[in-house]
Amino acid sequence: MSPEPHKSSPGNSCPVLVEDLFLTDSFLIKGRVAGKYHRLTKMLEDSERRFISIEDAVMIALRGNEVVRTPSVMVNVKEIILAHELIDLGGDSAQRSLAQNAAEKPVRIRAFYSGSVQIELAGRIDHGAYEPAKGMGRRYFVMQDPVIRGLKLDGPSELRLLERLPYAIVQKDKLSYIYDFS
Repeated sequence: MSPEPHKSSPGNSCPVLVEDLFLTDSFLIKGRVAGKYHRLTKMLEDSERRFISIEDAVMIALRGNEVVRTPSVMVNVKEIILAHELIDLGGDSAQRSLAQNAAEKPVRIRAFYSGSVQIELAGRIDHGAYEPAKGMGRRYFVMQDPVIRGLKLDGPSELRLLERLPYAIVQKDKLSYIYDFS
């Protein structure tokens, strides 16, 4: 079955259990990571994995109002700006807990992704979490209470999920500029 583009409308709803959320510079992708066997952060950090298969995917274009629903899509992990686990079945609660209970008080930052869509992320992180030395080889860090600016969130209703995330798993290499308020 090939993906079919649909305009977002109330009558076009699909009863799909969404577990995972991914933001790339082209799409917001909702769905379930196929064969998920660990927390989302651990799966993203898996050095053996170049693509993540997302089942029952809903892809919302960041430019325009196109919504594509497809049984499966493969997403290159290098394209992921941030991710979030919507349902904590195997959740990132351990990661959030570590971030919240770190010995150091979380610091506020503003970070900018300057790809084809200019996105600003603001929130609280462990001091220096964006540096390679923090997390010893980890490509992602957890941002608490992220505020995401630069996207038009008044399009399809799915985009409004980005307004109320309690945390985001952010890829370090996707950030170009960081203001650290520590």
